[in-house]
Amino acid sequence: MTVPPDDGLPLTADFPDATYEQWQQLVAGVLQKTGARSIDDKRPEAALATSLPDGIRVNPLYTAADGRAAEDRPGFAPFTRGAKPEGNAAGGWDIRQAHRRADAQGTREAVLADLENGVSSVWLTVGSGGLPVQDLGMALDGVYLELAPVVLDAGAETGAAARELLRLYGEYGATLPESTPGNLGADPLGYAARTGEHGAVDGLLREAAELAVLCHDGQPGLRALTVDALPYHEAGGSPAQELGASLAVGVAYLRRLTEAGLSPEAACAQLEFRYAATADQFTTIATLRAARRLWARVAQVCGVEGGSAAQRQHAVTSPVMMTRRDPWVNMLRTTVACLGAGVGGADAVTVLPFDEALGLPDAFARRIARNTSSILVEESHLAGVIDPAGGSWYVETLTDELARAAWAWFQEIERAGGMAQALRDGLVGDRLAAEWARRGEALAHRREPVTGVSEFPLLAETPLERESAPEAPRGGGLPRVRRDDAFEALRSRSDAHLAATGSRPRLFLAALGPAAAHTARVSFVSNLLQAGGIEPVHDPVTVDAESAAGALARSGATVACLCSDDTRYAEEAAGVTAALKAAGAASVLLAGRPKGEQREEYERAGVDEFVFAGGDAVAVLSSLLDRMGVA
Repeated sequence: MTVPPDDGLPLTADFPDATYEQWQQLVAGVLQKTGARSIDDKRPEAALATSLPDGIRVNPLYTAADGRAAEDRPGFAPFTRGAKPEGNAAGGWDIRQAHRRADAQGTREAVLADLENGVSSVWLTVGSGGLPVQDLGMALDGVYLELAPVVLDAGAETGAAARELLRLYGEYGATLPESTPGNLGADPLGYAARTGEHGAVDGLLREAAELAVLCHDGQPGLRALTVDALPYHEAGGSPAQELGASLAVGVAYLRRLTEAGLSPEAACAQLEFRYAATADQFTTIATLRAARRLWARVAQVCGVEGGSAAQRQHAVTSPVMMTRRDPWVNMLRTTVACLGAGVGGADAVTVLPFDEALGLPDAFARRIARNTSSILVEESHLAGVIDPAGGSWYVETLTDELARAAWAWFQEIERAGGMAQALRDGLVGDRLAAEWARRGEALAHRREPVTGVSEFPLLAETPLERESAPEAPRGGGLPRVRRDDAFEALRSRSDAHLAATGSRPRLFLAALGPAAAHTARVSFVSNLLQAGGIEPVHDPVTVDAESAAGALARSGATVACLCSDDTRYAEEAAGVTAALKAAGAASVLLAGRPKGEQREEYERAGVDEFVFAGGDAVAVLSSLLDRMGVA
């Protein structure tokens, strides 16, 4: 676009506008130089598109022709741009720290340290898997309950924990302002999803409705129910599946609350929605925006208008993305996720400590977690602009596509009889499992890389030791998955081998020719091997048919991999392979993907397997560990 000459910056005033068609021609030219195939002459940029879950394709460039910006204003239906007119600009979002210790004194010390250093509300796991209900008062001793909202997560013991918290509020004479509500955490359907105890749902729903009436009548700063979408996210669900499930749960709770005598407006005011924020910042932003839009539609159908239709959101950095290896990288993941949650307009944000996957976080990890939000709010001024992504053609289009996909899933759940029935019948579990299987394949092939785990692993890292966290209730509910699961299993095999033998399983890298010929594939194979806990041995720097046998013996490995360019392979691969096999190599691999006659020739020479970018890394590494005798 030409800059108008009267704006004080006429730097491009004398240049003609660049058209979309001209850009397409440039893209086509670059793609042809890279050797890309199947280029669409009319839309060459389609070759650069990225596939997301839920059938969504992300284009490399968006313009006004791709959609329209949300026309609403923050604080007005459908609330895409924010639930409150002022957004988070007045004071930032609620910085909510999670606590799941089982001892009251340790919890109290951690809670007070957090509240003194930037945290504005606390999220306590109570009952089985957390703090005993009877110790709640001891854990909150010294906390100004009227200033620091408390959010409970108590599962089957929600009723007892909620009444204990209400007793504490009464004892202290504390009344929470409606602007910063706490939450009793009743989530009967979430509990059933976690544990598979579907028979308990009706009783827990009655109890939740009773708590909602108590809060409505006597403690307006407390909400009674949480619509927690994390069980569906942690079972491997896509963003649209997470959104659709939350809508179905929210509708089920509205039905039960209105049956208990609350008006639709009062029922909506008793709900807080909890979503995962991932390191995919744009999807996180669009998910939260779409969630508000979708819930506003539900509220509209129920006859709810005005601010009561606005969804209150609690965003939690995704447990699925947290890794057990190289956990320091989790700081970066959670920072990006927190940024996405803030830009997306979440009312409260919980940044999980970087060592969350290893057990109970230490003081340093909790400090980094809470300071992540503080820096984004206070130093980066991220909350100073309401809906900063609004007007981005990409974000607006992605918001719309996610909303439509989520609405379709929500309608399917409703047609199946509602969320409780869909959970019992396995509809929800089956769909989430299918999505995780699709994603698991992408992880195994490293199309979805996990830094520090499947890419750039540090095999010699010193593992962090953390105090074990209380066991969460288990049962026949939805599984909890992590992106690093498959690679973690491989690394655990290597760790056990190291503990039993004093060394890790090894593979000899038989590099052929000069460094220029083999460096790229040596680096690729080394990276791949370490992702599975296998130590690559690249000594000497290069070998030939005469030196390969001795080098293999010195390496202590029983498996070798040839690394070089295709020209060098054609000249030396057969001879070096024969020498390695004669020296006792149980298997010989070749880095690359030869085809046709060339592949057949290498196989006849004794090459057992080929490793290449895009292959199933988990299958290859598992097979290698098997061949090396690693149990």
